Amino acid sequence: MKVNAGARLDRLPISAFHRRIMWLIGIGMFFDGFDIYVASTVLGATLKSGFSTLGQNALFVSLTFVGMMLGSLITGFLGDRFGRRFTYQSNLVIFGLASLGAAIAPSMTILIICRFFMGLGLGAENVVGYSTMTEFVPPQARGRQQGLMAVFVVTGLPVAGLLGLVLIPSFGWRSMFVLGGLGALAVWYARKSLPESPRWLEAVGRDQEAEAIMQKIETEVALTHTLTEPVILNKVPQSRALASLFTRTMFPRMVVGCVTLIVINTLLYGFVTWLPTFFVHQGFSIAKSFTFALVMSLGAPVGSAIGAFTADSWGRKPTIIGASMLAIVFGAIYPFVSSETLLPIVGLLLVIPIYVLVALLFGIYVPELFPTETRLRASGICNTLGRGATIVTPFIVVALFAQYGVIGVLAMMIGLLIVQIVVVAWLGVEPTGRGLEEIQAGEQPVQGAHAAGDAPLSSLK
Repeated sequence: MKVNAGARLDRLPISAFHRRIMWLIGIGMFFDGFDIYVASTVLGATLKSGFSTLGQNALFVSLTFVGMMLGSLITGFLGDRFGRRFTYQSNLVIFGLASLGAAIAPSMTILIICRFFMGLGLGAENVVGYSTMTEFVPPQARGRQQGLMAVFVVTGLPVAGLLGLVLIPSFGWRSMFVLGGLGALAVWYARKSLPESPRWLEAVGRDQEAEAIMQKIETEVALTHTLTEPVILNKVPQSRALASLFTRTMFPRMVVGCVTLIVINTLLYGFVTWLPTFFVHQGFSIAKSFTFALVMSLGAPVGSAIGAFTADSWGRKPTIIGASMLAIVFGAIYPFVSSETLLPIVGLLLVIPIYVLVALLFGIYVPELFPTETRLRASGICNTLGRGATIVTPFIVVALFAQYGVIGVLAMMIGLLIVQIVVVAWLGVEPTGRGLEEIQAGEQPVQGAHAAGDAPLSSLK
């Protein structure tokens, strides 16, 4: 029995089914973003109360990123071997329980250990969340739906900051971990209703399960929409072996995925998160520095939303290249702005295209590059290298800032963006408007073909 899950999913109109999946996966991604940013509020409180030292705080941050790097890699192999559903549920349990463990940690050492396990869950969620959503959404809306997932993540930044201001003075820093842990476990329970990816089930030969899920999805969508004929592709079988990622077809895509995620992680953790420090060293007061940084951080949801709502109309490659060029322009202007009025405005205009790239690269482009058989492993490897960059970036930034000031830091960012433009323009494929199976080499559409095993359309209306 040939299921043709990809063709049947791609012909479905956006419906309540897709919105439900987006919200359930998106809320999990929100807690991912929330917890990444919660460190900035928690560590100040632990240091002030004497619970931690500066050295322990640095270890806390370092092991977070080590955990995220390992989580990205491990989840890629688990997701392709045991399925998307198993993986996204497992990482939420790990993250949720580790968060609650952190809330009752008797010492900073135990808190750091819990944070490492939280990092494992955070790294896993970033890979499996985007990739799972990619496999359900039809090509005409995939960019928008995937980009909105990135909006969920970056919304965690202002929410973590505001909740920290409200909760920590009254309830202490432990309340932040309680909130994150309970939220993750609540999402884990709600996600139990999410189906496994029919694309993955078919790719591993579990056709009966894939067919059952497809018929259930089609029946639900047909209650409110008229279903059209699926366009079947002459699909070239894809290897499930890890070595297939290093063939002549796939290796350039691996290069694109790794380079772009290294660049965007370096932009985020080599510039955006250092903004308050840069402002203080430029002579501004701490209060004014944080005010400037807050204004510029508004570019995060704005940029992610722009990326989400333009990716399907502008195209992936033009948007990535265009946003990179805008970031270069405003990055070149930024160090020479001396006006206290213009500085946060130019900074905001710099942060917006950076977060357009966040939405495009994390949420949309990289998961689209690879076949279902190896999608999570490929995304996991790319994310692992990207997360690895965050471990070394602070040392490079400190050295450049000490020697050349903010000009040196931005020169590095501009150089990386130029590399990204060249790599995407030269090696990148254009997935916009194309089904996931069509993106893979050697596949041609067969117009008007029925999916074998499809339920009759009339029976679904």
